[in-house]
Amino acid sequence: MTLLLLNKPFGVLCQFTGEAGRPTLADHVPVRDVYPAGRLDHDSEGLVLLTDDGALQSRLAEPRHGVEKVYWAQVEGAPAAEALERLREGIALKDGRTRPARVRLMAEPPALWPRDPPIRYRAAIPTAWIEIGLREGRNRQVRRMTAAVGHPTLRLIRVAVGPYSLGDLRPGEWREVVP
Repeated sequence: MTLLLLNKPFGVLCQFTGEAGRPTLADHVPVRDVYPAGRLDHDSEGLVLLTDDGALQSRLAEPRHGVEKVYWAQVEGAPAAEALERLREGIALKDGRTRPARVRLMAEPPALWPRDPPIRYRAAIPTAWIEIGLREGRNRQVRRMTAAVGHPTLRLIRVAVGPYSLGDLRPGEWREVVP
C-alpha cells in the first residue's frame, strides 16, 4: 500500500491528466497508479493525499467517515466573534446547511511560503487568518462559508487530513508515509 503526502501548489489541477498547458499532479509526483483521496481546487494549496488503496482513499475522503480536514484561510476583513460563531454552528448554503465546524482566529503562519501569484492587496482592507476544521467536503465549501459571513477567502491552504499533516513540505514536494 502506498500513501503519499503532497503540498499541491496554487494553480495545479488535482488530477493526473488535464488540458494542454495546465499543470497537474503528474508534474510533481512521478509515482504511478496513485489517486487523490479528496481534491483541492486549482486555486487552493496544500495537503493532498495520494494512494493506491481504494479502501483508504474512501476512508479519508468520504464525508460519512467524519475525517477532519484542517484549512488555513486568509480572509478579507477582520471577522468578529459573531461571524466565527456562525461558522462554528454551520452555514446555510444553496446545497444545504453545513455541519458544525471547528473555527479559530490565528496569527499569520510564520513559515508560510509566498504564493505565486500573490493575493490581491488593498491597503484599506485588512486581512485575517482563520483555521477551519471540517468533517465534510463540499465543492468550494470553505470559500462559500467565509463569503456567507462577509469575509471572502483570499488564500486557502489545507494543512491536515485526519492524522496526516503538511509539516515542512514546500509547494510541489511530496513524501511517502506509512498509513
